[in-house]
Amino acid sequence: MPTPIAATEHLNKLKAFRQAAYQQLGPSRDALFELTDAILLTPALNSFAELSLCPAFRRRWPSLYETVQDSRPDRLALLDQYLRELPLAQRLIVMGDHTAWPRLKAKTLRERTVEHQPNSLPGARPITVGQGYSTLAWVPEAHGSWALPLLHERISSAENPLEKAVAQLRTLCAHLPGSAARPLALFDAEYGCAPFVNASADLPCDKLFRLRSNLCLRGAPPPYRGRGRPAKHGRKFKLTDARTWGKPLADLQVDDLELGPMHLRLWPAFHFKKAAGHPLWIVRLERCQAQGTRRDPHALWLGWLGDPPPPLSEWWKTYLRRFAGDHWYRFAKQSLYWTLPRFKTPEQAEHWSDLMPLVTWELWLARPLIADKTLPWQKPMRQLSPGRVRQSLGAIFEQIGTPAQPPKPRGKSNGWPTGCPRQRAVRYAVVKKARRRRS
Repeated sequence: MPTPIAATEHLNKLKAFRQAAYQQLGPSRDALFELTDAILLTPALNSFAELSLCPAFRRRWPSLYETVQDSRPDRLALLDQYLRELPLAQRLIVMGDHTAWPRLKAKTLRERTVEHQPNSLPGARPITVGQGYSTLAWVPEAHGSWALPLLHERISSAENPLEKAVAQLRTLCAHLPGSAARPLALFDAEYGCAPFVNASADLPCDKLFRLRSNLCLRGAPPPYRGRGRPAKHGRKFKLTDARTWGKPLADLQVDDLELGPMHLRLWPAFHFKKAAGHPLWIVRLERCQAQGTRRDPHALWLGWLGDPPPPLSEWWKTYLRRFAGDHWYRFAKQSLYWTLPRFKTPEQAEHWSDLMPLVTWELWLARPLIADKTLPWQKPMRQLSPGRVRQSLGAIFEQIGTPAQPPKPRGKSNGWPTGCPRQRAVRYAVVKKARRRRS
């Protein structure tokens, strides 16, 4: 636990953050802010309406749906507020990924699309029907499950995950102060392709992404011989054929405490066939004691796009911080009840989703004030996870209070007008996006 003076500083910082966030929630900010407290203080839910039973939510259950419908959280203003909490003197490391909000039976919901979702059944297609969301999150620690979302937005039917990730990166770079260090963005193998490289090459940030092991890259073109069109590509670099690799620029042996013996090799100036103007730095991470399975791969290929990277011995392990985003998706769906509501419109889902980064940042700012109080079946933790912080958050909120104003009862609604016929809700077809060929 921190000293009394440090605890007071952390408490005032959390209180100021909550007050500033309250001002950015737009209409219905009082009910919406109490909704965020109810999310954090309710240990288990069976339905969205049960959030109204939390003592922190001083309104009745119809206000839950009304405030989500009427609210307009200022997403960019909240982004600026999150950035003010970052140590911008250090290199900012963010991760990008996307996930699905399944809505299989919501036929009245607009813009449902076919989304990727892992399926544990053998032979089953890894897809679902719903809406996709793209997330750009700050990863503050080299180890642990903390990922703090900066932008968490729906992928419309006219967009794909790559375009949305580039747009989010562009928004982040535009809102970073000029004195901030150049950020580094981490992505999975889905983003390791020519369309993503072409769309994000002009951004003032470095990108580190995984490469699929079956790719074939091209080297720098040979010097122009004076006849015909100049060549765009050089020799082939097949990731599955060691004979095409050539001599690496750096060759390093590392004995890691967690991963065991590692063999690292680095090659410069290779590119995708359809992104010839944007050379990459290629890294092969070989784990000597790995099992060679999909979940425990023997080798991992990475691509670096941007400024020349630091020495290989300093940054090769940075990519592993990307997996904190998977922990946050699981935490948001299971503990923050992100995918529990069954809203009727995409706008309602977006307003509700804007609360997920906000409550996660509140947990992060409250972490220094929390002592680990384990349940009988839990093991002690040195570095508290978001779930452990959430277990003891009630006493902190009781101490600092809430900026939300109490409700003003206005009587009972007149209900549905007499003589006004009800109409059947419109049914919408599932939008199927065209498949785009990658290189």
